Amino acid sequence: MQFDEAENLCKKTLEIHRIHSPPASLEEAADRRLMALICEAKGDYESALEHLVLSSMVMIANGQENEVAAIDVSIGNIYMSLSRFDEAVFSYQKALTVFKSSKGDNHPSVASVFVWLSDLYYKTGKLRESRSYCENALRIYAKPVPGTTAEEIASGMTEISAIYESFYEPEEALKLLQKAMKLLEDKPGQQSTIAGIEAPMGVMFYMIGRYDDARSSFESAVAKLRASGERKSAFFGVLLNQMGLTCVQLFKIDEAAEFFEEAREILEQECGPCHQDTIGVYSNLAATYDAMGRAGFVAVWSSLVLVLVLCVAVFALMRCGTVSG
Repeated sequence: MQFDEAENLCKKTLEIHRIHSPPASLEEAADRRLMALICEAKGDYESALEHLVLSSMVMIANGQENEVAAIDVSIGNIYMSLSRFDEAVFSYQKALTVFKSSKGDNHPSVASVFVWLSDLYYKTGKLRESRSYCENALRIYAKPVPGTTAEEIASGMTEISAIYESFYEPEEALKLLQKAMKLLEDKPGQQSTIAGIEAPMGVMFYMIGRYDDARSSFESAVAKLRASGERKSAFFGVLLNQMGLTCVQLFKIDEAAEFFEEAREILEQECGPCHQDTIGVYSNLAATYDAMGRAGFVAVWSSLVLVLVLCVAVFALMRCGTVSG
């Protein structure tokens, strides 16, 4: 993802709007939402919030009620990333009120806000409220209003499954993922999306000890992503690592080493050697080579893991001002 380049291009576009566009133009508001997405992806949440607020003001001035609600959801997401949970709830509730009045109580937009609220309440330890919002969303997806697409329902079920996984209910999460995949399996152009469902299905199977099923899910996801040309993403690297772990559980140690090696190459390129996912693969490689009796490789990877963990710890302390340069 070339976020820096995208940010520069978007800045130039906003400058053009400043010079040539009339005040409060819808085009500028749309570009500010794009800039907010870029800033959010880069972790610059304060800047993302600023662009969303400015975009919302333009939409309000132009009477775009539903667009304002959609921006409120995005603002809620930013507040949640900043751990400003009360403000996030307020933004989500504002959006919910608009969506219910303009689209109806059973619209997928309402369900999507329920999912965000469920996630928020889970993160703040209010598990009863979190579960209640999950159930409300599922009721909408179970009886969708006319015009609701299979993709919307599948996406919502996938998001809810992640919350049930957080509840340590892998069987329930698995049921939702299977329903989501069934909705999409006959839809053209959905191979990458299905792979994105099969991957967490593999994790659920792994969690409940169904390692053969986990392997099948991971293999299918890997094959789809290879075919779609997405074999160099961090997600693909993490998926290969999971595949390797499953092979270990099935005592297929040589295959596990191959998957770990491929995951290492991808994650080093995409995330860097100090990223926790990359370090995790190094650790898995050390354990795998130990099981294979390749002592030299074990020493190399174990030492590298130790050095990187220490470097990450020192860097974190330096950022906090605990260690002086």
